[in-house]
Amino acid sequence: MIDTEKDNRKLVERAILVGIHKHQESTADAHEHLAELEELVANLNIPVIDKMVVKIKKPQAKYYIGSGKAAEIVEMIVEQKADCLVFDGELSPSQQRNWERLTKICVIDRQEVILDIFASRASTREAVLQVELARMKYSLPRLTRAWTHLSRQRGGNKGTRGEGEKQIEADRRMVQQRINSLKKELLEVQQQRSTQRKSRDRHQLPHAAIVGYTNAGKSSLLNALTGSDVVVEDKLFATLDPTTRKVVLPDNRQLLLTDTVGFVRKLPHNLVEAFKSTLEEAVLADFLVLVLDISSPHVEDHWETTMNVLRELKADNKKILPVFNKTDLADDPLIYARVKNLFEESLFVSTKTGAGLNELKRKLMKYLPQTTEVIRLKLPPSRHDLAALAHARTMVMNSEYDENGNLELVVNMNCDIKNKFADFMV
Repeated sequence: MIDTEKDNRKLVERAILVGIHKHQESTADAHEHLAELEELVANLNIPVIDKMVVKIKKPQAKYYIGSGKAAEIVEMIVEQKADCLVFDGELSPSQQRNWERLTKICVIDRQEVILDIFASRASTREAVLQVELARMKYSLPRLTRAWTHLSRQRGGNKGTRGEGEKQIEADRRMVQQRINSLKKELLEVQQQRSTQRKSRDRHQLPHAAIVGYTNAGKSSLLNALTGSDVVVEDKLFATLDPTTRKVVLPDNRQLLLTDTVGFVRKLPHNLVEAFKSTLEEAVLADFLVLVLDISSPHVEDHWETTMNVLRELKADNKKILPVFNKTDLADDPLIYARVKNLFEESLFVSTKTGAGLNELKRKLMKYLPQTTEVIRLKLPPSRHDLAALAHARTMVMNSEYDENGNLELVVNMNCDIKNKFADFMV
């Protein structure tokens, strides 16, 4: 039933968007949120034929907006021959049903749009399970919406229940059972991830998570720093699954970097909840690399949105390195002046041109937790393997041979490989 609703929406040809201008918001903010909704809808290949912003003091029970504005929207739907209405807000199940009765067309809200985008992007088992769990939780209180058009709903008298109502109850039980099953499957996947994380922790490599607003260039930054080939696409929520790669810093120390799912304003709570296992990478990292698109006029809002999600995950107390990407698209010096004033330790990079990446690597060295120490080694001529390892995995501060041909080194090394040189420490 849920799949049918989704399939029907693929046939949408003419959508109207409704933005909500709340009393405490500015007009510019309301229009910017509506523009973002239009970009979200475009990711579902739904053509937008018109849009409007409705100013409200507080949400109304029946239609979220006043009945007068609702009547105007109905006229617009008839004139434009629209077959879908999309709200930039979160409609309650009853409001959604009221709108569909009033307009006789498909009515969805921002939350459902984001759910559908996530569903179209999910590829791994964990992402598929997480998205389906969020969708089921969203759909459970809305099951009656799918049965209002069926004749069986009219059955029953003298207090008895009609066939439609019985079917709704059966569907509700089925959905609840599926939710319980998904939670169980996700727990198994999370346990597997925990095992992988423990294996990674045994190597004691420092770990940073790349976080930020969707489409800010997080995956591009991971590729640029590590030489990996994580899929990069210019679209919202291109990355749903965390990808971890190793980067070798200028002092030969190694750092694990994890790319995470992007954030967006009004991210549905069900999705934040469902993706908490994925976002644990941010919670458990030694520090965060927060990537922002400096070419966006709403970069400060994107910072605040990201910080709000991190607060919800209780990860906002981490050490954070702000990195402003896409400098190749921003040439206004006033933008840089404003950003530097707001974020003292900001770095400016372009993953497209490579500008600023070497400086970023040097900065990452300073953010590493103190897990290194300076050690003096004396390696015999027969241990060329350890000499090679020292040059590959440590920062060699001094190197010379003594009269017996032994290689004397002073190195700054990670504690995780210290035991390999235990027999040759001076």
